Amino acid sequence: MVVLEAVVLGMVQGLTEFLPISSSAHLILVPWALRWHNPLVNSLSFDVALHLGTLVAVVAYFRADLLGLARAFWRSLMQGRMGDPEGRLAGYILLATLPAGVAGVFLERAAETVLRSPWVLVATLSGVGLLMAWAERVSPRQRDLKAMTLGHSLWVGAAQALALVPGVSRSGITITAALLQGYTREAAARFSFLLGTPVIAGAAAFKMRHWIRGIPPEDALPLVLGVVASAVTGYLAIAFLMNFLRRHSLYPFVVYRLALAAAVAVMAWRSVP
Repeated sequence: MVVLEAVVLGMVQGLTEFLPISSSAHLILVPWALRWHNPLVNSLSFDVALHLGTLVAVVAYFRADLLGLARAFWRSLMQGRMGDPEGRLAGYILLATLPAGVAGVFLERAAETVLRSPWVLVATLSGVGLLMAWAERVSPRQRDLKAMTLGHSLWVGAAQALALVPGVSRSGITITAALLQGYTREAAARFSFLLGTPVIAGAAAFKMRHWIRGIPPEDALPLVLGVVASAVTGYLAIAFLMNFLRRHSLYPFVVYRLALAAAVAVMAWRSVP
């Protein structure tokens, strides 16, 4: 049973980490709805494994972009100036990562305890969903990544810090923030994923600081399968979303978020003694 739970939750993580529907919400709701209480899938080891899977997915999909940004940033450092647009973009991404890093250090405990309430999920799923709909309505969607500025990148980075709250969705809030600055959906999604790469890597590294004692042999198979499921479904989710946003709006995800918020509200209300 633990292998099945690990694979299912790995797939849930891979899909919802990159689609703008909140991975944290689904990783709370799926075990809650299915009454899964296995210690492994609620452990730090499994959490780290899922983060490693999604990190593999985003690095694999954007490997050319990430390599190009790294080379351009290194050239800019060697030249002593950020004259290269790619070098500037790499610098913007690094600076825009700081708000999420600071928020993660100071608010991690709250995010994993008091903010995991079903009513918090109802508020964040619906609230960010409505914000996404508003961004779709008002954004001119004319800018591409070449137009990215330091101010815009810090704005998106500050929005990314809000994703620590379950139900917000890192990709959802950052794509929305970029749309509100006038970027196209595709450019907003690409910047969101590139910006998320160091955050996902940092989250995995930060959690691994406690991962010292090793993994019991009986837990190795479910952890490996969870990583594989997360990586494969994450890669497919990125490919789907990048292709989808070239021709379609975020409204289907808005509808999904509002429907899920309503379902969570009903389940939470019925569970009250």
